[in-house]
Amino acid sequence: MTTVLVVDDEREMVDLVALGLKRRGFAPVAAGSGAEALVALTHHDVDVVVTDLNMKGMSGLELCQAVAADRPDIPVIVLTAFGSFETAVGAIRAGAYDFVTKPVEIEALAIAVRRAGEHRALRGEVKRLQAAVALTRGAGELVGGSPAMHAVYRLIEQVSPTDTTVLITGETGTGKELVAREIHRAGKRASAPFITLECAAAHDERFAQTLASATGGALFLDEVADLPAVLQSKLLAVLQDRSDVRVIAATSRDLEEMVEERQFRDDLYYKLNVVHVPLPPLRARGGDILLLAQRFVGTYAALTGKQVVGITAAAAERLTGYEWPGNVRELASCMERAVAMTRFEELQADDLPDKVRATSKRTLSGTELTELLTLEEIERRHVLRVLEACNGNRTDAAKMLGLDRKTLYRKLLRWGVGE
Repeated sequence: MTTVLVVDDEREMVDLVALGLKRRGFAPVAAGSGAEALVALTHHDVDVVVTDLNMKGMSGLELCQAVAADRPDIPVIVLTAFGSFETAVGAIRAGAYDFVTKPVEIEALAIAVRRAGEHRALRGEVKRLQAAVALTRGAGELVGGSPAMHAVYRLIEQVSPTDTTVLITGETGTGKELVAREIHRAGKRASAPFITLECAAAHDERFAQTLASATGGALFLDEVADLPAVLQSKLLAVLQDRSDVRVIAATSRDLEEMVEERQFRDDLYYKLNVVHVPLPPLRARGGDILLLAQRFVGTYAALTGKQVVGITAAAAERLTGYEWPGNVRELASCMERAVAMTRFEELQADDLPDKVRATSKRTLSGTELTELLTLEEIERRHVLRVLEACNGNRTDAAKMLGLDRKTLYRKLLRWGVGE
């Protein structure tokens, strides 16, 4: 539950705002002045501060500055009766996360508080990842702590000590060669050569030369599905003769489908697919996106000599909202660009490529994305998103939705979000 410190020197206003937030699932803590608020921050685990702008003694802007200096992790929302551009700029410059105009619409304030709480949680996650990146349970150059990657690590541990043939599958850019190299590095042939054959460009002479170079070590067949038919039979002979070379193959294509369509030898497929290591796409790896992003920040900052140490919450939101069709390879390219473009110590959302910056954070889990929603639920989610985009202004939201204000009110009341 999000704890909200409500600050105002008018007791009735504090009570009204606190009650409205409590009814919407927040845990309010009241303070009658800026000084009381600073004391409350030392006694309560506060997630968001909501403060009036004009108060006797310490003003709301002064409280903003004090919180920003001592507790920069806590976002502050300022309540102001003026709502002018100058007031907004002053609040933001003082360290405010957001501002809401008075008279306060509790629903609009609740939306702002919820957004501020999510922002704080995301900032905390970014900082946690910065500290965790060097300690991440991974294999060699592989990085990731998601359940999907732990399954990969277990397979690597099991198969590395053997000479068993391995088939690694996964979308382009998921790190298939890194897995192959880790299997070799952790195996008994680690001191012997690791030789790569680009199968699409292979011919008889190159195949023979590469095989000879890999003797005693490992032969990595990159995109084995592209191996010409004439070389498929030669590779099969190598596997059947159990030559002194370990074969590790990788592909981003569906070999079983190719076998069915007679585009790939079935006997070779069975010889290659002794141990199968499937790699998950980046979009299925959850928090690994930010973990990898932080690792790449460190790598490219060191290469460029720039003092870039982290990622802002706004940038992290865009990174986790993007689908990453190019997987880890695309993420690495994105972070290299961002480090090159940024003028700050933390990467900003504006430093990211347009297609990444244009995305918004996914708010649905994988399970939710696959559920069948009723039309009522689809409408509810759409209306609430429009309301949030209008900063809680119901008149503007009604216009955008093509509804009259009374109809919008009735819908919100029906969904339990009206006053």
